[in-house]
Amino acid sequence: MSDNQASLRENVRLLGDCLGETMSNHLGSAFLDTVENIRLLSKEGRQTGDPAALIEALEALDDKDIVPVARAFNQFLNLSNIAEQYHRVHRRRTNESLGVYHNPVGDLLSRLAAKNVSADQMLASLQEQSIELVLTAHPTEVVRRSLIRKYDNISTELEALDKDNILPLEETKHIRRLKEIITQAWHTDEIREDRPTPVDEAKWGFAVIEQSLWQAIPRFFRQLDAQLNEHSDGKQLPLDLAPIRFATWMGGDRDGNPNVTHKVTEEVTLLARWMAADLYIKDLNVLRSEFSMTQCNAELRARVGDSAQPYRDILRHLESKIVATKNWAKARLDGQPASDDGIMLNSKELYDDLVLCYQSLIDCGMKVIANGSLLDLIRCAATFGMTLVRLDVRQDASRHIEALSAITRFYGLGDYAEWDEASRQAFLLTELNSKRPLLPSDWTPTADVKEVLDTFSMIAKGEANSFGSYVISMASAPSDVLAVALLLKESGVTFAMRIVPLFETLADLDNAEPIIEQLFSLPWYKAYIDGRQEVMIGYSDSAKDAGQIAATWGQYRAQEALTRLCKKHGVHLTLFHGRGGTVGRGGGPAHVAILSQPPGSVNGSIRVTEQGEMIRFKFGIPDIAVRSLELYCSAVMEATLMPTTEPKEEWRAIMDEMAEVGMNQYRSIVLGHEDFVPYFRATTPEQELAKLPLGSRPARRRSDGGVESLRAIPWIFAWMQIRLMLPAWLGAESALEQAIESGNLDKLREMHKKWPFFGAYLDMLDMVLAKAEPEISEYYEKRLVSEELQGLGRLLRNKLAQVSRLVKELKQQDRLIEDNKTIRQSIDVRNPYIDPLHYLQAELLHRSRKSAENPEVNKALMITMAGIASGMQNTG
Repeated sequence: MSDNQASLRENVRLLGDCLGETMSNHLGSAFLDTVENIRLLSKEGRQTGDPAALIEALEALDDKDIVPVARAFNQFLNLSNIAEQYHRVHRRRTNESLGVYHNPVGDLLSRLAAKNVSADQMLASLQEQSIELVLTAHPTEVVRRSLIRKYDNISTELEALDKDNILPLEETKHIRRLKEIITQAWHTDEIREDRPTPVDEAKWGFAVIEQSLWQAIPRFFRQLDAQLNEHSDGKQLPLDLAPIRFATWMGGDRDGNPNVTHKVTEEVTLLARWMAADLYIKDLNVLRSEFSMTQCNAELRARVGDSAQPYRDILRHLESKIVATKNWAKARLDGQPASDDGIMLNSKELYDDLVLCYQSLIDCGMKVIANGSLLDLIRCAATFGMTLVRLDVRQDASRHIEALSAITRFYGLGDYAEWDEASRQAFLLTELNSKRPLLPSDWTPTADVKEVLDTFSMIAKGEANSFGSYVISMASAPSDVLAVALLLKESGVTFAMRIVPLFETLADLDNAEPIIEQLFSLPWYKAYIDGRQEVMIGYSDSAKDAGQIAATWGQYRAQEALTRLCKKHGVHLTLFHGRGGTVGRGGGPAHVAILSQPPGSVNGSIRVTEQGEMIRFKFGIPDIAVRSLELYCSAVMEATLMPTTEPKEEWRAIMDEMAEVGMNQYRSIVLGHEDFVPYFRATTPEQELAKLPLGSRPARRRSDGGVESLRAIPWIFAWMQIRLMLPAWLGAESALEQAIESGNLDKLREMHKKWPFFGAYLDMLDMVLAKAEPEISEYYEKRLVSEELQGLGRLLRNKLAQVSRLVKELKQQDRLIEDNKTIRQSIDVRNPYIDPLHYLQAELLHRSRKSAENPEVNKALMITMAGIASGMQNTG
């Protein structure tokens, strides 16, 4: 075992021992013996392939022990996650100290230099780079914020213990603190009583920035500066460089979420400004206390006159203005009148004054001071501005149609909803070019229509820099985009807000190019976008609609087509990727995903959603956040300067056929098999999931619908809970089988090695199959599903076995995910702790469905869902 792995196991053991002591103190040594016996039986069941003894032990549990046992395994899996996350930090620091750390940006710059890309070209690429990471709430985020804070504190204590020369007294102190935090966590209910509000979700997103990204951004720039320095004659990154910025949907995503209103969105924009001001005030306060220097350059002297403390004068002025801004935001949040006079709504003054101080220090021989905390604050000002994040607004296209229908009916023009596309476009273009107002003054619309119009009015009254894109869900025609443009204009929005169609289903992805082409043919629209077009690619719904293999290929083809179209029209395209944490929602390593995009489609700019638990895993700790930012930056730079070659035509033909076969097979079961919906509802905890007070958004679009009305995230969550992982692979078994039977095995292996798109797809499929456990899903079936429905379960497990066999054959490996030993080991280590939760959950589902009024059973059931999600490290 390597030293690295030893340190991970030591931390897991340490945290496990602390948890064991906590449980023993609370519930006695007999309870701890019960938990340990279940763990050993689970491990034995894994080794022998027979979980009968484990299941018998779980069924024998007293009612009073069900909740604590479920909590024990849930807590251990959460502690394992913390140890594993900190291990990534430890490994990076160890490699850095040994001089063997591979910085992804540095590696890329070396490869670019070897291809004769000059330092000026590298710098120009960074200056043109525009990466926007969009933080989104997660309907199935399972860990409470109060516990997340405790988990962060545990990570801090592990860091304190990670010293070669730690003194015994110091070690004792930190272990005592670890025990204290773990005891606090054990005595904290992991299931929240009430659903979080959209504002709660936004605050959680802002907390990640405050606690991690605010520190990570300056460190990322220092690393970037050092890497560029190695490949140039001491070139320094421009002070205003901001290749990565942040946006959010929390508080702005109203698609299917009636809890997100115009008032909520306005409140979140003010909260973001309050948080930004608060962070700047803290840093300015520290700078002001330290910047006692008296010497300054002529430019700064001209600003401050004969002041003996020129730097403090500037910093004091900035601080007082930002304090006023924070007070203004607080007054607005409290519903009090507040004047805009003397406040800072954009960051230009802040940035300019900080740079004024910076340049003065450089000119006066104090570059060591200039390049310290002041430079870090300049980097934050360039990245976060005065708004912290930009807030996207998302709404379903049908809501705009409903609003316009109400208007046309009021004027006696007919029903807009019933018009064909040509009539809609003609009406919209006429009104867009008209100078008279469209919205009636003496009109009382329905509550739903009023809310849509109030949202546009809220945007008009707000500051342009508070908002990002207006995203249209289920966009399917040019009129969907023009409708938003008209409602923005009629509400008094004076800036050209980006209007972004989101193409979600496979049919909409296939129609994306003709829709955008029609828009480009309209002079009004071409003038509005001013040479820049953003399009959002939906991963979740396209996969739920057509199956993963068809959706993945549909997304690739749509991006190719849009890239060609925008190039032809001289328009810069930014693709916005609506990726989730799971494979079924486009998840996986971001750098791999970016490098597998069609050649030319990245071109320096990209937007990507970061969702729920993935925000914590990728950005929750500053060290890990720096690494994530480096991976994004290097991947976008590589995709721009070293794009992959076009795939061979024969590869495309194979993908066309596999996508068609996969889609037909997927739909024949999910939509065509008469037993599918009753089987899905019986064998998974899909219906019980709705009881969990998780996110602010309902799990279903409609309460009475079937699979099609279920949101993509809970759809995936339900299958993941029983370890069948169906959304990620169903259809691939038929697609790969047919391709191999047609004599294409060698071509498929060539595609895997030489085509980043297919390589990424197959490797992600391999990984998700390694997490599948057909024996566990069969147990759920036996416990919960009637005999007449069990035939479908046998069919699905046979298909799972088939696709697993085909992937191993194609990749020429004896075991799934054999080529990624880190993930393989992580899965193997976790399984003995997840297994008891699965078998317990199946038993609890059985009891809950017999008697819904059992609070202990329902609580334990929720805990098993949270524990399995933590152990699997994704929730949907």
